[in-house]
Amino acid sequence: MELKKAYEPNLTEDRIYKLWEKSGFFNPDKFKGKPFAIVMPPPNANDPLHIGHAVFVTLQDIMIRYHRMKGRKTLWIPGMDHAGFETQVVYEKKLEKQGRSRFEMTREQFYREVWDYTQKNRDVVRLQLKKLGASCDWSRETFTLDPAIIKTVYRTFKAMFDKRLIYRAERLVNYCTKHRTAFSELEIRHEERKDPLYYMKYGPITLATVRPETKFGDTAIAVHPKDARYRQYIGKELEVDALLGKRKIKIIADASVDPAFGTGAVKVTPAHDFNDFEIWMRHKNEIPGPLQVIGKDGKLTEKTGPYAGMKVLEARARVAEDMQAKGLIEKIDESYIHTVALCYKCGNVIEPMLLSQWFVRAEPLAKPAVSAVKSKQIRIIPSHQEKIFFHWMKNIRDWNISRQNWWGIAIPAWQCKQCSSWTVTEGKTPKSCAQCKNADLSRDPDVFDTWFSSGQWPFAILKFPNGKDFKTFYPTQVMETGYDILFFWVARMIMLGLFCTGKIPFETVYLHGLVRDKDRQKMSKSKGNVIDPLGVAETYGTDALRMALCVGNMPGQDIVISEDKIRGYRNFANKLWNVARFVLQNTQDLPKSSKPALGVKEKKMLKDFNAVAKKATALLDQFKFSHSAEILYHYLWHEFADKIIEESKPILQDRKKKSARQYALLLILQDSLRLLHPFMPFITEEIYQKLPLKSKKQTLMIEQWPA
Repeated sequence: MELKKAYEPNLTEDRIYKLWEKSGFFNPDKFKGKPFAIVMPPPNANDPLHIGHAVFVTLQDIMIRYHRMKGRKTLWIPGMDHAGFETQVVYEKKLEKQGRSRFEMTREQFYREVWDYTQKNRDVVRLQLKKLGASCDWSRETFTLDPAIIKTVYRTFKAMFDKRLIYRAERLVNYCTKHRTAFSELEIRHEERKDPLYYMKYGPITLATVRPETKFGDTAIAVHPKDARYRQYIGKELEVDALLGKRKIKIIADASVDPAFGTGAVKVTPAHDFNDFEIWMRHKNEIPGPLQVIGKDGKLTEKTGPYAGMKVLEARARVAEDMQAKGLIEKIDESYIHTVALCYKCGNVIEPMLLSQWFVRAEPLAKPAVSAVKSKQIRIIPSHQEKIFFHWMKNIRDWNISRQNWWGIAIPAWQCKQCSSWTVTEGKTPKSCAQCKNADLSRDPDVFDTWFSSGQWPFAILKFPNGKDFKTFYPTQVMETGYDILFFWVARMIMLGLFCTGKIPFETVYLHGLVRDKDRQKMSKSKGNVIDPLGVAETYGTDALRMALCVGNMPGQDIVISEDKIRGYRNFANKLWNVARFVLQNTQDLPKSSKPALGVKEKKMLKDFNAVAKKATALLDQFKFSHSAEILYHYLWHEFADKIIEESKPILQDRKKKSARQYALLLILQDSLRLLHPFMPFITEEIYQKLPLKSKKQTLMIEQWPA
C-alpha cells in the first residue's frame, strides 16, 4: 500500500484519534497484564490548555503507550479540576468586564453561573487533550466536584476530625482583602521592598515600625530580656501620649525581640502580625488580647476613630503626618528594605487577619510521608528534590484549609448557637448538636482549600475504599507533575493517601520543569512569548510538538521551547514519512510466504538496530525520555535514512540480494514505528496502517514492543 507524497497532519490526526477511540483500547479492562496506572493531574476547568499542560500530556502519554505495548493492563484516568479560588478569580474578571460583581449576586446564583462556565470549558479542554494525543480512558473521566469525589473528601474530613487531626481555632491567617479569603503559607509570594521605617515615640521609649496605621491595635511594647537599655521598664506600665489621647501600655520581655533592629524595642500588635501574635500567646496573662483595627475589606475599623474607613496606605500616610504634627515621630528612615508577603494571584499585600478557621495538624501526617520517601517506597525524580521535600516536611506548619470562596466544596461542619461547639458529618445536615443536642445549628459558610480535596485525588478518583479500580490500580505507578507543586500537591497526596488508605498513593514521582522561551525567559502574555500548543500543533503537527517538548526535557529542569524547535521536528516527521514511503514503494514485491536468507550486511543492520532498540527501551525504563527520543531520532535520520537507505538503492536493483535487503528494511521500519509510537503516535499509526503485515493488529498502540 503506497503512502501519499507528503504527510498532512491536519487531514490525518482527527481520523487516527477516532480509530483509537473506536478500538476501545484506551480502556484497561480489555487487557490482562500487570496493572500500570497514572492519574492525570487535573487541568483547571476554567481556561483552555497552555504549553505547560502539553508537557504533562506528552510525558504521561509516552509512559502509557509504552507500557500498553509492553502488555500491561494500562490505565490513564483523565480528570479536570474545579480549582476553587483560581476559577473564582477567572470568573470574577469576566464579571468585571460585564460591569457585574459577585457581591451583587446570591451565592447560589454565582455558583450556578460558574458551574455552567466550567462545564462548557471542560468540553474545550477534553477536545484539546485528544488533539494532543492523550490516550486516556474517557469512560472514567472525573470532575473534582463529582458527587463521588465530594463524598470521599467529606469522609476524610470527618475521619481526621474524629482523630483530632483537624481542629477549629481562632488564629492569625494570611488574608487577601481584595479576594476576601484566607490562604495557607504556601500560597503567599514574598518580595523585597523599600518602605519608610517610622521611629515612633511611646513616652520614654522610641520604637521602629513600617506600619504606623496598626498602632491602634498595640497591646504592649516588647524588648529583649537582656537588653540593658530597657531593663528598668520591664514589667512596668507606661502612660504615653497617643493620637487618640493618653493611653497606658505595658513593657514586656521576650527573647524573640532582636536588639539590633531599630531601637531594640518593638510594638506588639497581635491582631495584625504573626510574630506579635506568638508573643501575645506567650504573655497572655500580662497583656490584653488582639485588637483588630483593620477589617476584611482592608479598611481601618471604628476602633481607629477619625481614621476609620481609610484604606491601609491612605491611613499610614495620614497617621504618620498627624504623629509628626504632635511630635510623636522622632525620625523616618526612607531606605528601609524588608520582605513583604503578597497574594500570589493579585499581588496585593497580605493582611494578617484574626479568623476562626479549620486547621490540619500537619506534623503527625508528615512523619509517615517522610518515612515512605526515605525507605524508597516512593522514589522522587530527580533525586535532589528529595532533600527539598525533607526540608519542607521538617519545617511543616499546621495547614489552614478554610477558604472564604463561594466556589468550591462546602465544609460539612455546623456550629451550635447554644454551646458554640462544632458538629462534623460526612455531608448530611445533622439534626442536632453532637454536644448539647440543641437543634439550632448554622453551617460554616467556608469551602475547602482546593489542595485539601485534590490531595485525595489518587484514591478518590479510583473510588476508594470499595471500588474495583481502587482494588486493581492503587497504588498507582507514577505521579508526573511540575516541580513547582511538590509541596502544594505531591506532599499532600502522600500525607492524605497514607492516612486514608494506609498505602502510598504512587510509587514514583516524576517532576518536570517550567516551560521557558528560547531566551530562557518565563512565558507570559505581557512579554508576548507565549506559545499556544494547539496553534503550533495545527501548524506543524502534534507529533512535532510532542517531540519538541520531550527532547531536551530533563527532570526537574526548565524546558526551553521555541517555534523553531517545533519546526525542526516537523522536518523529522517528514523525514520519517519519506523513509516509510521509500521502503513501502520498494518492498511491494517482497514474498510474504517465507523469510529470505539474510546476508552479512543485513544481519549486521538488524543487530545494530536491536542494540538501539534495547538502549532506547532501557532509557524509557529509567524515565530518561529525552535520551530515548534522541537515540531514535539520530538512528532514523542519520543511520537509517542517510546511510542504510542510500546504500540500499543499488542493492534493490540486484535480483539476488534484493529480497534480503527488502526484508531487513521493512523489519526495521516496522519496529522503528513501534519504538517511535509513544513519542509520535499519529504519524506512526498512519504509516503502520499501510504496512503489508500478515500479523498486523487493529492499531499500532497494542502492537508488541520490539525490545
